[in-house]
Amino acid sequence: MPPSSPNASDATSGFLSRIGRVLRPSHQHSALSATLLLMASVMLARVIGYLREMYVAWAFGAGPKTDAYVAAFQIPDYLFYLLAGGTTSITFISIYARHTSRGEEERAQKAFDTTITVMSVIALIGTVIVEFFTPQIARLIFPDFTAEQMALCVYLTRVLLPGQIFFYAGGIVSGVLLSRRMFLYPALSPVFYGMSIIVGGLLGAHRFGIAALAYGALAGSFLGPFLINSIGAAKTGLSYHWNFDIRNPEFREWVKLSIPLMLGVSLVSADDWILRYFASAGAGEISRLNYAKRLFALPISILGQAAGQASMPFFARLFGERKRKEFADSVNGSVYRVGSAALLVTALMATAALPLVDLAFHRGRFNFQDAQLTATYFAWFSLSLALWSAQGLYARAFYATGNTLVPMVASTLIVIASLPVYSTMFHHFGFAGLAMASDLGILMHTIAIAWLLHSRRLVRLDELPSIEVAKALVTAVVAGLACYAVASRLPAGGWRRDLVALVAIGATWLAAVAAGLWFTRSHLWQDLRRRRAPLEVESSAIVQRTEGGVQP
Repeated sequence: MPPSSPNASDATSGFLSRIGRVLRPSHQHSALSATLLLMASVMLARVIGYLREMYVAWAFGAGPKTDAYVAAFQIPDYLFYLLAGGTTSITFISIYARHTSRGEEERAQKAFDTTITVMSVIALIGTVIVEFFTPQIARLIFPDFTAEQMALCVYLTRVLLPGQIFFYAGGIVSGVLLSRRMFLYPALSPVFYGMSIIVGGLLGAHRFGIAALAYGALAGSFLGPFLINSIGAAKTGLSYHWNFDIRNPEFREWVKLSIPLMLGVSLVSADDWILRYFASAGAGEISRLNYAKRLFALPISILGQAAGQASMPFFARLFGERKRKEFADSVNGSVYRVGSAALLVTALMATAALPLVDLAFHRGRFNFQDAQLTATYFAWFSLSLALWSAQGLYARAFYATGNTLVPMVASTLIVIASLPVYSTMFHHFGFAGLAMASDLGILMHTIAIAWLLHSRRLVRLDELPSIEVAKALVTAVVAGLACYAVASRLPAGGWRRDLVALVAIGATWLAAVAAGLWFTRSHLWQDLRRRRAPLEVESSAIVQRTEGGVQP
């Protein structure tokens, strides 16, 4: 066998070296490497999440107990949302990054100490209060639950509630790491969280039943969001000192940014709450909608969440350095690439829904009828993939400007306006109508946020590569019709039939997408492959600044 050529050996060595640098915990990522790392970690986390849901479906099926288990997460979600926990790292990044970019490390450190101290104490007090009133709150949210379901839901809720303290503190620490362009530890935290739930179920299900999953989730909230990020922060030299100085100007600025998020309601979070409220009227429907939504979360996380999380620090720095043109181009470029890719993926997801869901969950207590209903919900959810992906980028662009009031007021009004839509669609189309209403709600939400950015001349809609997006849409429609024609002729049910159907539908989709992009002369593939995304303009600016070439 001939020896490898020097060029091949050097190329392999260089590739492995780049991979090693990216995976090094202290590595400061560019926008591209951060996005790729987060996409890989999100993919792993969602695979683990799928294994978790697959285990729940196998062991407990879709019935009253699983409905109670899924519903038990709702009150902790409420508490987390009321404390702006879901956006803690997002709002904190803009403040922390601004001071570190100016070399004001002491002010950044005090902002960190005060924020994590005060808010952790408030989260602890809130947890104790909600623990006491859990039965009353649960009866208000799920009035159709039976007495047995309600008792289980209350018990599991009380197990899960303390985890919100760890989520909250971990979110602030994660914000520090992200602002320093260190993405590995935040990327690993959801992986450890998901693994803990699976381990809890495997070790304790025989003794504790479905409650073992809740114990695993509580342990995972400590190991994942809190411990992993804390270890990463400690390795960067970040320290923590108790500081309850509520007069700290950076803490007050953070509160000012967060109050709209605490008082307002975003459809991104409210959608699950509304679905569970209406679905509580049917046995197993909360579970089936949850299985469909969790499976749908995989492409959302890869296309939208990973790109948005990686983009936020770069958006914040570009805007903070008054590079408004680069900021707008970065947002529009990200929305175009992510949204167009999502349109193409939708054509595959919607048409392959039944064999995909059946292959994913049909085993144990989860039967083929459950798979059919879940696939219907999944197909409807999949139609809004591009909207969910785009709104995440638009929202982070708004937060990067330091304005949380306007988008949250708009989001709250949209949630209020959406409630009659959910109710009407539910009464006319049943539980599938809830998935349709979800699509309509996120459509209104995305349009509103995009229009607000445009009207304030932050990110102009007329500068979005709309022709390229239209090419992707046309290609997706054609690919979807071709895949539907194939799917309608292939029966699902049983893993062999499911695999045959998925292979046939997937092959059709690949051929149709390739032909469509070629025929329309789309630039999407080249834009997705290029090594330097628009956001990486900011990366070079950071390098120049560290070398003394650019003043803050």
